[in-house]
Amino acid sequence: MSRQDGIAARILDEVAELSRDTAGVTREAYGPGEERAMQAIERHADGLGLVHERDRFQNLWLRLPEDSRTAPPVVIGSHLDSVPQGGNFDGLAGVLAGLLVLDRLRGRADSAPPLRVLALRGEESAWYGKAYTGSLALLGRLPAGALALRHRSGNGTLGEAMARSGVDVDAVSRGEALLAPGEIAAYLELHIEQGPVMVARGWPSAVVTGIRGNIRHTRIRCLGEAGHSGAVPRWLRRDAVLAVAELLSGMDEHWRVLLQMGVDLVMTAGICTTAAESHAVSVIPGEVAFSFEIRSQDPETLERFYGLFQESCRQIAAARGVTFAFDAPLHTAPAAMDEGWIARIEAAGRARGTPVERIPSGAGHDAAVFAGAGIPAGMVFVRNANGSHNPHEAMERGDLLDGVALLLGALTGEAA
Repeated sequence: MSRQDGIAARILDEVAELSRDTAGVTREAYGPGEERAMQAIERHADGLGLVHERDRFQNLWLRLPEDSRTAPPVVIGSHLDSVPQGGNFDGLAGVLAGLLVLDRLRGRADSAPPLRVLALRGEESAWYGKAYTGSLALLGRLPAGALALRHRSGNGTLGEAMARSGVDVDAVSRGEALLAPGEIAAYLELHIEQGPVMVARGWPSAVVTGIRGNIRHTRIRCLGEAGHSGAVPRWLRRDAVLAVAELLSGMDEHWRVLLQMGVDLVMTAGICTTAAESHAVSVIPGEVAFSFEIRSQDPETLERFYGLFQESCRQIAAARGVTFAFDAPLHTAPAAMDEGWIARIEAAGRARGTPVERIPSGAGHDAAVFAGAGIPAGMVFVRNANGSHNPHEAMERGDLLDGVALLLGALTGEAA
């Protein structure tokens, strides 16, 4: 086992044990699990002789002690929170990668631009319904109203949890930025791929071209009419289940055709349910609640497919005698990664003799916040089996080190 492999193993194992849940790990945003992970990173930074400090919003910064340059640094960052009963590598791998890059630059910091590593708070939306709270707050872009968002349990708010964690909540509510776009040269992030493409293709690491934006409804209600299953003929039925089934089947066919045309698009209805209290084999369902989400790197594709979805709802409502009641749509803009940093990462792959493939990110990341603020951003994905947001994430440490080598090569211009 190499030195860096040993460092990675110790940190991954310790943080997993500190946040172990009945299934997987739980590191709640601004909660005990996330805080224990922050403290573990601080302890290991001490052991490696790195300088660390927290900002007023309780994000953690690391640097080499000899790197006191004042020019805007490149920042390698990611988050330390997780979804409930999630996997150990989502977020943590990126912070660990930054720490390993610093370790590789020990004694030769000036071979790379000034470098800082950033462990962000609160990236996951699972806890308060708002993603990227740490990075948005850092850049003064977290809406003040977000502080009133309630915890998934219904108990407590985001602002209260931030305050318990030591965050200067008054500054957050004022939109005070701790970091202006011109104060960092670039933001880089390593992350596990959260889909199956890299495993299927046999890629240990890849360069991310962009982060898909999305349009989503968390709750749409299809309202029909309940009735006796044996007494109402088809032509008089207002069956909400069949209406939603027709809608989603039709949208799936549109999606298939667009994919054949080379359009970047994914579509998901992750929630689809009738009211449990009225479940019965002999009842025609009168109401279905479902979610609907589309993601693409292309804003025009998002708007066009969303328009197609709305028109399909109108047509099915008229044909089947149902109505669709929508909650407010949530929009997240796509984020393109910086072409210059994409080229640097690709050059790092060529320099070591293994070309790096390009891949889009379907999931959101803090890198999108920095890119949206006008900061050049780049991402490296590392291979990960069994998906993400579940206890079965399976990143190999060798793949992590492969991604670290890409970041190091992109920073120094050397084969790593």
